[in-house]
Amino acid sequence: MSSGGFHVHGPHDHAVEHATHGHGDHTSDHGAEGGNGSSMNKIAMFTAIVATVGAIFSYMGGATQANAGLLKNDAAIKKTEASNQWNYFQSKSTKQSLAELARDLAPDDRKAGYQTKVERYETEKNEIKVVAEKLEADAHEFDRKSEAQMHQHHRWAQATTALQVAIALAAIALLTRKKWLEYGMYGVAAVGLGVGALAALHI
Repeated sequence: MSSGGFHVHGPHDHAVEHATHGHGDHTSDHGAEGGNGSSMNKIAMFTAIVATVGAIFSYMGGATQANAGLLKNDAAIKKTEASNQWNYFQSKSTKQSLAELARDLAPDDRKAGYQTKVERYETEKNEIKVVAEKLEADAHEFDRKSEAQMHQHHRWAQATTALQVAIALAAIALLTRKKWLEYGMYGVAAVGLGVGALAALHI
């Protein structure tokens, strides 16, 4: 209502102004909350996906470590078998040397018998040598495969650790709502996925 150039606010005018300002503030707050909610939803979804991938990486890391242990055990068995064969080879070599000595000292009519033994020991030695060398080669191959599995295990472990760090950054980003933490979270996760790809490719 107006009187002598002055505007007097009535109860109705105050109500209208309050509703207008209140509506404007509510709209602004709703927009901010909507933006924050969308960001939080993205981080939550990201965390769920990374946690799932991290679990897979962790499983692969454990599997490769177990395989490395089994291969190392196989290598140890082959080395033991090869060692036994070389001991057997040495035994035959000793017998051959004794047979050669006996042949040289024996009368002429008995030399042929000792020579036959010498030749037999030589043949047996060669056969044993082939087996021993094959066992050594197998042991070397098992060691090589074990080392490759351990290298892959380390890759999986590195990838898993990076994803765990990304999840931790995601949690902090949710609490603090710092954008740079969110970017860092994505960056560390990308590193983890990259290392995981190297592990999958045996690099």
